[in-house]
Amino acid sequence: MAGSKEENSKRLRYIRLLGRFISGIISWLSKAQAPTKEQYDQKVDMNFRFLEQNEAVKLYKDEYTELEALGQKILDYRASDTDIETIKEELFYAQNQLEKRINARRYKKSKHDNHAMDGW
Repeated sequence: MAGSKEENSKRLRYIRLLGRFISGIISWLSKAQAPTKEQYDQKVDMNFRFLEQNEAVKLYKDEYTELEALGQKILDYRASDTDIETIKEELFYAQNQLEKRINARRYKKSKHDNHAMDGW
């Protein structure tokens, strides 16, 4: 039992750090006046330090694997020579799609609920 508990806490720590890494980059991109690719690279390097110190854990849930993919996309852009506007656009789009998928799983419209009219 102790092994799985340790595994769970490692997984949670990794997921939190991944989320923090991604939201740090995304929020910086949204607030920066005129970000440059060099600033982006520095920001990614700075934020990635914390994620790097923790070992990557295998993630099974869809939303977490998509989160991991978004983190990888940020790192891929760091290694590429894509211009900052394209990077910004792509990352905002990817983040938005991820949030849409997560929200779609969390909320169901009541009209699709078979029991919505039971009290009538």
